[in-house]
Amino acid sequence: MRVAIVILNWNGRTMLEKYLPSVVRFSQEEAEVIIADNASTDDSLEWLEQNFPHIRTIVLDKNYGFAGGYNMALKQVESEYYILLNSDVEVTHHWLSPLIEQMDAHKEIAACQPKLLAMHNKGVFEYAGAAGGFLDKYGYPYCRGRIFDTIEQDLGQYDSNLEIFWATGACLMIRSKDYWAVGGLDERFFAHNEEIDLCWRLQLAGRKIYCIPSSEVYHVGGGTLPKSNPRKTFLNFRNNLTMLWKNLPDNELRLIMRRRWFLDYLAALQMLALKFNWGDFMAVIKARRAFKKWRNSFERTPQKGFADKRDKFSILWLYYAKKCNIFSKLP
Repeated sequence: MRVAIVILNWNGRTMLEKYLPSVVRFSQEEAEVIIADNASTDDSLEWLEQNFPHIRTIVLDKNYGFAGGYNMALKQVESEYYILLNSDVEVTHHWLSPLIEQMDAHKEIAACQPKLLAMHNKGVFEYAGAAGGFLDKYGYPYCRGRIFDTIEQDLGQYDSNLEIFWATGACLMIRSKDYWAVGGLDERFFAHNEEIDLCWRLQLAGRKIYCIPSSEVYHVGGGTLPKSNPRKTFLNFRNNLTMLWKNLPDNELRLIMRRRWFLDYLAALQMLALKFNWGDFMAVIKARRAFKKWRNSFERTPQKGFADKRDKFSILWLYYAKKCNIFSKLP
């Protein structure tokens, strides 16, 4: 089929049992549903065999993480469009049609995402993608509908199609030829920020990313999980710095990285002094050390003269100093 929905699973039997039925029910006429298993040690594969024996499974020999797992799996999928879908996503009736129609009609679009709403409260946007992702001057990501920890209600205010900077990896539709043209996801990231890095490289190749809000899905995500997670903090900071190192224009690289040094250590001190969070404090320190150690192993993405689509402002300044916490109020 022209569209392949690939769900990367690792010990996710509970999520598959809860949300896979909606994916199959509302997608099977327009797409092939594939489960790529990252060497699960639970009974995910047995459950799939018993309940969805017709679904194709790709079994990987070890856990390659989000980026590596998808790269390994997608090499075995022949389709015009890939949809990378998290196992904790519930889709809705006709969710695929708006995405396919938009991609078919606009060949300049390499990737897109639907509107993401929170599973635990379907009237609000979901943290991981909301109505499309953006990147500020210093590499801090935020969303239309979610800036840092401020999450907006969905009142239809962001229901227009819009070019965005990055599309969420929780539900990412991408042309297969574009995916491989820029090298796919960077496997060295393992997890976190890899979809932003991918979208940035696509833009530097002259391609566009869009959000199509007429397609809606519901995502469990991390909205109900504890905010403090040193491993997640480490990956977020290390990978974000690496993404900047790879993709920033030459004339900005040194200045941005110097300012990020200051901002990162400020964030670490705030974690320690205000939140008494030694784990996250050390995670930031270790992330910066890890970045410094491996940065020279990454090639810089060629700058081909296409516009830099990062915002010109600092989202940190607007959010904390100017108290601007709603996307529609941003400059």
